[in-house]
Amino acid sequence: MRLGVWEIVLILVLALVLFGGNKLAGVGKALGQSIREFKKELQPERSEASTEEEKEESDKA
Repeated sequence: MRLGVWEIVLILVLALVLFGGNKLAGVGKALGQSIREFKKELQPERSEASTEEEKEESDKA
């Protein structure tokens, strides 16, 4: 089941009516900050894993 353009527009209009513009803007901002924080926390683990792999490869050589 796929959502069409009109269904998405209807959902957005209902959300705007129920919560108001200021509340939706705050929710969007909080969601964006959460996603950025999550990505930032994942980044060091990736670099640590790649650093460990590079160390193992240099030890083998």
